[in-house]
Amino acid sequence: MVYEIILQALWIILPAYVANASALLVGGGTPIDFGKTCKDEKRVLGDGKTWRGLFAGAFVGMTAGFGLSVAAKYIAPTEYNFLQFENLDFEGFPLMIPIVFSLCFGALCGDIIESFFKRRVGKDRGENWIIFDQLDFIAGTLIFSFLMSCLLQISGLTTDNWFMETLFPWHVLALIIITPFFHLFANFVHKKTKS
Repeated sequence: MVYEIILQALWIILPAYVANASALLVGGGTPIDFGKTCKDEKRVLGDGKTWRGLFAGAFVGMTAGFGLSVAAKYIAPTEYNFLQFENLDFEGFPLMIPIVFSLCFGALCGDIIESFFKRRVGKDRGENWIIFDQLDFIAGTLIFSFLMSCLLQISGLTTDNWFMETLFPWHVLALIIITPFFHLFANFVHKKTKS
């Protein structure tokens, strides 16, 4: 069922969503690029990407991920598992720590990398860069969580690859389709609350 795929995809990606939103809400302070410019005389990243946003965003996102992992113990074994999904707990403790970290940190790194290229093409902070603004953190999340899952498997800490066992092509497709709508809506709400 389509709604099950969407719910599964949202469950998996929720820590990344929370990390990305939290970085914006709790950010501020020292910019990651320390105010430096590139050879093109444009900022490396800009004032919107800060150390506080990176670490606080990752922390809040990981807290959400750990909460989902705990909640999974109450959802998965019951007949009321509306997600119809087995891998709700991010591999459980202790493997959930590196997996959830890779989801959150990957989201924020994807956003940071996109910001670098956004400055290069002449886009200002807060200026829309359609599709790239909406999918940068999803790309970062997918890449980092795939690499972390491979690392955990190669190191022998787990016999299966969490990414390959959990994220299927239809989940990725669902995220690519629905994330821009969530992102645009969140930006709209954020701008309304600031004005």
